Amino acid sequence: MPLIILTGLPTSGKSHRAAQLQTYLAERIASSNPPSPYRLHLISDETQSVSRTVYDLDPSSLPAHVRSANASEKDARASIYAAVKRVLSPKDIVILDGMNYIKGWRYQLHCEAKNLATPSVILQIGCPVDKAREINEERLRTEGGLEGYSTGNWDNLVFRYEEPNPMTRWDSPLFTVIWDDDEEQARRVYEQIWDSVAGEGAKKKVIPNKSTVQRDKDPGGDYLYVLEKETQDIVKRILEKQNEAGEGGTVRLPKVKGGDDGGEELVLELPGRKLGMVQLLRYRRAFVGLNRGGIGLEGVGKLAAGRLRESFVGYLNDAFEKDG
Repeated sequence: MPLIILTGLPTSGKSHRAAQLQTYLAERIASSNPPSPYRLHLISDETQSVSRTVYDLDPSSLPAHVRSANASEKDARASIYAAVKRVLSPKDIVILDGMNYIKGWRYQLHCEAKNLATPSVILQIGCPVDKAREINEERLRTEGGLEGYSTGNWDNLVFRYEEPNPMTRWDSPLFTVIWDDDEEQARRVYEQIWDSVAGEGAKKKVIPNKSTVQRDKDPGGDYLYVLEKETQDIVKRILEKQNEAGEGGTVRLPKVKGGDDGGEELVLELPGRKLGMVQLLRYRRAFVGLNRGGIGLEGVGKLAAGRLRESFVGYLNDAFEKDG
């Protein structure tokens, strides 16, 4: 069974969601008929007695040679890695709670799962930076401030955070829960994770020692993958181009991914406000939810990819106009 890797900004609600996910998966395992053979484990800094101070590389408090060596954080990751290896197997579901903010670290975990012929999935907790900062400052104001990160440490961790990229093997499949999603919405995402790790999605054979092989650029027939990939690319381009276009401006997007040089374009009318990553992830998730029923459609290749991009941009234009 797979490794479920949580990732997100510091103080974005990862541990809360990890506990929710653990409860949900435990319920599914207990209610399985016939009885499920799966065992469930939650591994985190807390379960391994890792202090938050090991992540403190604040330039204002540490000399350059100490930050460069980064020994305390490397030791902490070694402890977490050993704990994962001890329990990960085809019959164990492992939830790894933590920032897991370095893509090289997520790649290492992905390879470990691959070596055991079991998949890994990513659960990202989407949270605006300002909101995560507000939560951390509130925790620091509590008695002793033990639940928060020092301000310099928090800022440094946010600066070093590497967003997961579902275009890469080690960051896919990628699931997202927004920090203020209610439990009902979160459980919908957990249901998708369950399907990926123990349902129909888990039937795909995982081949060891193939962890660095990239997905085919035109995966004929893999509708869900194309849907996820193309909508993610649109969101990424909007975030990159909106500053240049300005609020209420227009963004031109290639109808075919990679077709930036004179190909057919799609026009997105931006709203009169700046769009944040979390807001765009909400729109994307709603669109993907509406279009999951296309699984099994013929001709998924480049033609269907272009249609999906056109449909998603049209959906965003309508949503922006409706939301004002």
